[in-house]
Amino acid sequence: MLNPKFGASILSWIPPVWTPDSGLYAIKKTAETGFDILEILLPVTMDFDASTVKKQLKDHNIEALCSINLPKSCHIPFHPLEATTLIKAALDKTAELEVKFLGGVLHSGIGVFTGLPRTKEEEVIMCQVWTEVAAYAKALGIKIGIEPVNRYESYICTAASETLALIKKSNSENIGLHLDTFHMNIEEANFYDPVVQAGQKLFHVHMTESDRGMLGEGNVHWDELFKGLAKINYSGALVLENFSSEIKELVGPTSLWRPSKYNAEDLAKGSLAFMKKMVEKYNQQQ
Repeated sequence: MLNPKFGASILSWIPPVWTPDSGLYAIKKTAETGFDILEILLPVTMDFDASTVKKQLKDHNIEALCSINLPKSCHIPFHPLEATTLIKAALDKTAELEVKFLGGVLHSGIGVFTGLPRTKEEEVIMCQVWTEVAAYAKALGIKIGIEPVNRYESYICTAASETLALIKKSNSENIGLHLDTFHMNIEEANFYDPVVQAGQKLFHVHMTESDRGMLGEGNVHWDELFKGLAKINYSGALVLENFSSEIKELVGPTSLWRPSKYNAEDLAKGSLAFMKKMVEKYNQQQ
């Protein structure tokens, strides 16, 4: 039985820079459009008033999950100490919010390349950092999700299988997989096998259409994905991460070079309805 909670990323509403005003707006819009959860992309500066945000979330009856994407200065194979420090700081903020999950691109700085595949030496460094931050997270009661991204953004973790293999090497029960259907559409042979392979190690899913638009209107094989999620009785979050060019500050950071078909609110509402319909469809088949 599929029993997920439905979330929206802050990027559904605001640029990837948290401010007190924009953050409150994202919380309000998440509540207004019927989601259960807001995924908060933490700023790498950690300029984030967790106590105020926690109250705002409670006032609007919205839960939260956290994520962070490592900057180039924290690319783990090159800068393991800096990456460890930043991830621990993000875990501290997550704990202050009383949130139990931190996901994101926690393996490399997006856009950092060597021109070669990942090496065994780099894998050792990755696992050392993950083992250390996992122990830190465990003491806080937090699970960590590692998000593979496509080959044009990283060379470290680009597919579910290699990421799961590294997670296994880290030997940490509270580290799991964070899948994103946008990246899966580029890197995976299908959408079913990675989900089933991960099983209970699948901690988090970003729901994103192939063109970052309305779910169900692109090339993502949604039936494959939901068949897999139903197979493993997934009960984590399904978090919408699509973007509208209506939010002008998102155009550059998310490469929205053509005008979006939908505004942000219609995109969120339509995608939420699609997710709920697919969950109902696959629960009826069980």
